Amino acid sequence: MVDHRKLGRELELFHSDPLSGAGLPIWLPAGAAARHAVEEYVYERQRRAGYRHVISPPLGKRELFELSGHAAHFGDDMFPPMSLSLDDQLVLRPSLCPHHALVFAARGRSYRELPLRLAELGGMYRAERSGVLGGLSRVRAISLNDGHTFCAPEQVVDEVCRELELIRQAHADLGVRVSGFRLSLRGEGAKFVDDEAMWQRASGVLREALRRAGIGYDEAPGEAAFYGPKIDIQIRDDAGREQTLSTVQVDYDKPHRFGLSYVAADGSRREPVMVHRSMVGSMERLFAHLIEVHGGAFPAWYAPVQLAVLPVSADQDEAAGRLCRDAVEAGLRAEVAADGSLGARIRDAAVHKVPYAAVIGPREAASGRVAVRLRDGRELPPVPAAAALDRILGVVKSRSSDLSG
Repeated sequence: MVDHRKLGRELELFHSDPLSGAGLPIWLPAGAAARHAVEEYVYERQRRAGYRHVISPPLGKRELFELSGHAAHFGDDMFPPMSLSLDDQLVLRPSLCPHHALVFAARGRSYRELPLRLAELGGMYRAERSGVLGGLSRVRAISLNDGHTFCAPEQVVDEVCRELELIRQAHADLGVRVSGFRLSLRGEGAKFVDDEAMWQRASGVLREALRRAGIGYDEAPGEAAFYGPKIDIQIRDDAGREQTLSTVQVDYDKPHRFGLSYVAADGSRREPVMVHRSMVGSMERLFAHLIEVHGGAFPAWYAPVQLAVLPVSADQDEAAGRLCRDAVEAGLRAEVAADGSLGARIRDAAVHKVPYAAVIGPREAASGRVAVRLRDGRELPPVPAAAALDRILGVVKSRSSDLSG
């Protein structure tokens, strides 16, 4: 069984330290490099899809979360307030949606601006009990790829369908393996906002979007967000445990609580609908899944080190350094590995799942050519160094997986 916690230690991707605290992993350089590559992909994918990116603080006044309903319906999962004075209490946010509601409310809005799509990779914090924490899959400090679309009621089904397709494309590019779709519905009790008509309307929107998308799903009463139903896109780890990665939610509650409105074509003021979505979920849970799916051998485009340059001896250090600098300048993540025997360095590159290794011996240094070794053990014929870098860059930019074709 592949365990992302074990691989994370072996590949030096992340570290858990008692002094940092349970559920608060530290991303090491290799893990941070892979994560940054994925974040850049997500940012660009969202930009092309019409999202406008915002940055909001990871905490807010207690009153913000009272207004949003989190304090009443989600309070058990929130960290206690930090009191600066009797009338000034700050809370680590459990979700980004209250701040995004404030972005919409920052000025008057017209129907011509809708759908208004906002996105952010932001921090949120949940007081998870220590017994449920584990590696990257369940943490207390969450880096969420979040987004909120404010749209007119007649636009909401189309927006949900659009989000489902965006999620499908991102999963395909990253190598995410979806185990199923779940329609999470309201359950009993005070956990959920008490507005039956709102729940029926929002659930109907999600059912119609799933029907249009041709997606089969299971229903899960009691698994909705406190403010509305959601489509949960599920993944499963090697131990068979199922978790939610991506999600799309329809929310009529938050716009009403925050008094959000836009000017309609007829001049009247109307409430928008808020569609919450996370394309790839949190960076923590996403990488827990990707580490296990790929066995640590990430696709070249987000591998921590894409090219290891291995001089046979000290006489080739200058040529190796030149190739590494050219690779970095071209946009690759490359490193020179010069310590130890050549065999040990080749094995180390394989152990760390580096996609490509370039061995520089006397002939390569003299001719300016390089033979690239793939992490599956294959070795390609020597080609000019510039051509080798171009081929690697082509694979990286296309998010392909094969350099030999």
